[in-house]
Amino acid sequence: MAKLLYSATMSLDGFIAGAGGDMSWLSQYASEENDTADRLLTQVGAILCGAVTFFGDDPNRGTDAEGAFGGQYDGPVVLLTHRPPDNPIPGVEVSTDLHDAVHRAKNAAGENYVNILGADVARQCIEEQLLDEILVFTVPILLGDGTRLFDKPGGAEIQLEPLPDETEGWYRVVY
Repeated sequence: MAKLLYSATMSLDGFIAGAGGDMSWLSQYASEENDTADRLLTQVGAILCGAVTFFGDDPNRGTDAEGAFGGQYDGPVVLLTHRPPDNPIPGVEVSTDLHDAVHRAKNAAGENYVNILGADVARQCIEEQLLDEILVFTVPILLGDGTRLFDKPGGAEIQLEPLPDETEGWYRVVY
């Protein structure tokens, strides 16, 4: 069965998006070779994302690199949102319930990963003890403000274990 993986690129000060959801800062790192990201792409069977991420800023908007994984991902997408779009989006399943969205994404992924995109969906999955792994790519920039990798004011501590024989920044979530 598919595993749920939250992957993100993060600034050194802990942000995955800049102020107002700005993602333009990522474009300067997009051309860098990353064997782990390339390998991950081959292991992703479905994407689960929230509306803020799905409809938000894309540093590659209007180019061939627009979309998940620099435009290289071409597979099932499940959109978790409280406000479903009026018109269907080709190739996208929409769900208003977290557990239903996870179920749909896992079914679509088969034995591969469901890659979660978006801090809020990842937080919800952690709160429901659904998230299996986290992969964080850290880049040398300080954004100062924006969307944190994980933010739960007053929340409980979540333990992570490095995955054996895996790249730095790849962890198993311990519940």
